Amino acid sequence: MSKIQYNTEKDGLLMSEYGRMVQDMANHCMTIEDRQERLLCAKSIISAMASLGQEKLANPEVQSKLWNHLALISDFNLDIDYPVEIIPKAEATMRPSAMSLPQGKIRHRHYGRIIEEALAKLQEMPDGEERNALIQQTADRMKQNLFTWNPDVMSEEKVANDIDQYAKGQNLSVALEGHQFATLHTLPTNVLKRKKKK
Repeated sequence: MSKIQYNTEKDGLLMSEYGRMVQDMANHCMTIEDRQERLLCAKSIISAMASLGQEKLANPEVQSKLWNHLALISDFNLDIDYPVEIIPKAEATMRPSAMSLPQGKIRHRHYGRIIEEALAKLQEMPDGEERNALIQQTADRMKQNLFTWNPDVMSEEKVANDIDQYAKGQNLSVALEGHQFATLHTLPTNVLKRKKKK
């Protein structure tokens, strides 16, 4: 009786989204000695990969992507005449450089950095209708963010006070006098659950 071989005992998948079957097919394809037969096998693998992703092979972009993926799955060891241009191994396996994260503290994390940057720009803008309209839009977004973070403390008065805290001495909240705040479109899941229990 042959021993069952578990996936954990096998070599790792080079592209896990295609699964073990495609990896095994590619490994088998590399063992075929006849070049023409090897190409026919590779075309069959491409058809299987397309059906797994429910993609249309008639699309040239899809074909190019799949052939490049097959090259990756075979670790660029599949010796065939590829019908599309294959990205070189050094370029395909190159890792992107790490993104630099924004530094500096956020005064109110629930509003986020974009709101803080928007309020800083509003302080530099001259008085006028455009500035007032942008203050109102920013306040609407702050109301939504505050509600998502903690609906129990959300109020339009708090939003107005927070705006004035960001822009000390400028009294930006004057632009909110008579402003009809936008209605909230989404409810956090914890609020929905709370309502169902009642």
